[in-house]
Amino acid sequence: MVSVIVPVYNVENYLAKCLDSLVNQSLQDIEILVVNDGSKDRSGLIIEEYAQKFPGKIKAFTKENGGLSDARNFGIDRASGEYIGFVDSDDYITETMFEEMQQLAEKHRAKMVICNIQKVDQNGKVTQKLTQIPGMPEKIELENHFSVFSDLSYFACNKLFKKELFDHKRFQKGVHFEDIQLIPQLLLECSILAQTQNFHYQYLERTDSITKTHTERGLDILKAVKAVESVFEKSGYSHKRKALKNFQIFEGVYSFLAYLAFVKDHETFYKMDRELTVFMKERKIKIRDILNYNRFGKNYLLSLPLKKKIFYLLFFAGQKKLIRKLL
Repeated sequence: MVSVIVPVYNVENYLAKCLDSLVNQSLQDIEILVVNDGSKDRSGLIIEEYAQKFPGKIKAFTKENGGLSDARNFGIDRASGEYIGFVDSDDYITETMFEEMQQLAEKHRAKMVICNIQKVDQNGKVTQKLTQIPGMPEKIELENHFSVFSDLSYFACNKLFKKELFDHKRFQKGVHFEDIQLIPQLLLECSILAQTQNFHYQYLERTDSITKTHTERGLDILKAVKAVESVFEKSGYSHKRKALKNFQIFEGVYSFLAYLAFVKDHETFYKMDRELTVFMKERKIKIRDILNYNRFGKNYLLSLPLKKKIFYLLFFAGQKKLIRKLL
């Protein structure tokens, strides 16, 4: 059985489409744990309607608001399936997603299965295709293809996990970037991954969402990387030093800077910049390491859109005051 965990918080305009995509899964052996995380809109009523209409598939829960990690952990604690998946309540999935991913898990004895993502607008039009692991086989033996550790995007929602991976692991409550903190740790428990090149997961780009405020909480990215480093050193892959350094560069430098680019407060910007400098110095990450970083066998910086490329190059050149003016 697959247990799908859906944390819900104030998504009344999108929840029905999400739940429709789940109750209509071609996989019959499925349970959908819908966790109402203290919603203040009509989300709770929508969940009740679906639970009454699909009592054999939907298990509805209501709890006080505790955030995304807390709601996911609440669902994990109550999941009875051999496999666990996560779907965000404003997104939706294709009809065959969990059937195919479960088949791949069993076919290859993989503890983690990955599918591709596409961003869609509110009319369902595809705006961007996000291929997750290009150029890799369906079955990935980590010992032989450990570059995926640093190349992978660590979203929780486009993956299927063997439940045993969560025996001693949970999403950290009260932090941002909880996926970066936990999912790499779960990957380190795997010897085999499986993937499908199908774009099963539909990530909705909402036009009504309030613009996120980029604050000092972005430092949680660096804390997440440090948590992964600690587990990496105790893992069976601790000898794969190049992959660890590439992970530090991709998540700790590039992902961090992508967040920092939207921090408007000058004092916060420079404080976070100093934290990044310390992070790089402690790990002996040089500017040339960053400029030469390859992802999926290609130079990452050269693959980026021009605007991002200019931002990174100015930053690495130490032109931070010029960047602040441009921002």
